[in-house]
Amino acid sequence: MKNNIFKNFILAATVILGLSSCEDRELITIEPESAPIVMDLSTQNLVLDPNFPSNPAITVSWDPAKFNVPVETKYSVEISATESFETKEVVGSTTQSVTHLSFSNVQMNNAAKKIGFVPGVAQKMYFRVVSFIGVNDYEQVSNVTNLMITPYLAAPIYNFVDLYLIGDATAAAWDNNADNKNLLPLLKTAEDNQYTFTGYFKQGGFKMIKVKGSWDAQFGLGAAAGMLSTDGGSGNIPVAADGYYKLTVNTADLTYTFEPATVSTTTYANVSIIGNVNGNWDTDTQLTQSTFDPHVWSIHSVSLKEGEFKFRANNAWDVSWGTNAAFFGTAVQGGDNIPLGAEWTYDVYFNDATGAYTIIPVE
Repeated sequence: MKNNIFKNFILAATVILGLSSCEDRELITIEPESAPIVMDLSTQNLVLDPNFPSNPAITVSWDPAKFNVPVETKYSVEISATESFETKEVVGSTTQSVTHLSFSNVQMNNAAKKIGFVPGVAQKMYFRVVSFIGVNDYEQVSNVTNLMITPYLAAPIYNFVDLYLIGDATAAAWDNNADNKNLLPLLKTAEDNQYTFTGYFKQGGFKMIKVKGSWDAQFGLGAAAGMLSTDGGSGNIPVAADGYYKLTVNTADLTYTFEPATVSTTTYANVSIIGNVNGNWDTDTQLTQSTFDPHVWSIHSVSLKEGEFKFRANNAWDVSWGTNAAFFGTAVQGGDNIPLGAEWTYDVYFNDATGAYTIIPVE
């Protein structure tokens, strides 16, 4: 009992002393004294080099923001196409009071693209620095400076492996030349190494290749039906009769399924791409209908701008297909606009019976 009384006494004394010391503390108020000043851009005329995307392109340096007490200051470097920064893009940030940032060719090229700069044209880019502490507290904005920058046309990032159908059962026949426009890609899926294709096959056989113009990476019939082989001497996957089939492929497990499919009998006079990838939403880019399968449409080496689009039939909005997925997906009637993240040259494939589409950047 005496021990408990003694412990309670010590605890009470500690609390009282703590309260007394709090009353004696001085409340410190942080007050900004000056904003950062953009002191230096390492160049005033920057022509970005696509041959060396990782090389340093520019360094931005600035004076530190000043406060009435020592604090860790964070900074963000912002760019804009206008001096008033009506629209802006943050290109980099620092912590621990670091007052400089360097950017590579590809970083500056991507930044220029985000604020709408045109490749191959010198344009004025504006810079400023924003300082803050904590989470956007005591924010201050520097003066504005600028430089002339010429961005380059950059290929989109396409980290996918395509499979193309080849064989006398397919539109391509056994011609694996790179310029064979009848080499049709399977539809990629959200799962790596898994593909599907629903379309017309003739009686005969087929394989799949990864690269147009090469037999080095091929998938043919393995030891038994349903099994694949990557060997150059693999067999042909057989098709017993003309008709529509659904093919599913797993290149990791080296397995496949091939079964009859029912597709719509509706066909269209034409199918086109409509959207600001054409420059506006009033212009159709016509696809070419396959003579092998009337549901398959394609266009090769077409120049499209960054933007959005849909597929539509008969140059009208009565029937249109879309979905919010870049490069490949299954478009649905009246779906979202399909995004295209970069101006470039593309091969485009579309199946009006299934909605499956594939968009492949080409050199």
